Amino acid sequence: MSRAERPDARSAPGVHNGTIMPMDVQCLVEADESSAVVRLSGVLEPAAVDRVRDALLARLCDRPGPIVVDLARLRSSGATAGRLLAEVRYTVADWPAADLLVVDPARTVTGAAAAQLSIWATPDEATAALARTPMAAVLAADLTPTMGAARQAREMVADGCARWGLPELTEPGCIAVTEMVNNVVAHALTPMTVRLAPRDDSLHIAVRDHSRRQPAYAGLAPLTSTGGRGLLLIDTVARRWGSTVVPDGKVVWCVLHAEDEAAYQG
Repeated sequence: MSRAERPDARSAPGVHNGTIMPMDVQCLVEADESSAVVRLSGVLEPAAVDRVRDALLARLCDRPGPIVVDLARLRSSGATAGRLLAEVRYTVADWPAADLLVVDPARTVTGAAAAQLSIWATPDEATAALARTPMAAVLAADLTPTMGAARQAREMVADGCARWGLPELTEPGCIAVTEMVNNVVAHALTPMTVRLAPRDDSLHIAVRDHSRRQPAYAGLAPLTSTGGRGLLLIDTVARRWGSTVVPDGKVVWCVLHAEDEAAYQG
């Protein structure tokens, strides 16, 4: 067994399936590129929490849809693991189609954290629940930071709203995604991933880039200003929006609701 596979490895980063994964003290995070399962093993001590959180956020950035977090080989207080997983789930709650399904056969996670998580007794049960996720209702595209990126993103929003029966969100969705993409083109200057998905009567949009520079929103821009209105436009059309720092960049997201458009037009 290699050092990266041993749960008692203490100093080197874990390597699984050719990918370096965060590791600290006795905690190892293992992710298989061929599946949505992430396994935590060893001891999750307080010093490891930030790195494990980053690993989970990175995994949710890199693949569309929920992930399964298997705690079967984790030796930790349920309180520590529960708080960490509940925090991650809360952080990605408004990302398109993002979620955590937790496998906790020993029922170590209890109390308030358990109430905030989707917990299953076995990997098979969690995988079956994952299979019921409507992943067909997720659109994603990798774009370069060029002038044509916003047009491609708008086309994707229009296509998604037509597929999902949300025509009233086409215009506000295009406004929001244009500003989100143009911020990357103007400021981050990195490749980006645009992802969107429906949820009930809402549209969730996220743009992930590779700059940790956070967007700055200062409210209304002066009338004499030639810029600075991008975030104001997003704030106007979206019920919620935000920016989440991830290990190698950020995710800017927003949520638009059909009933808000109906009320506005009425």
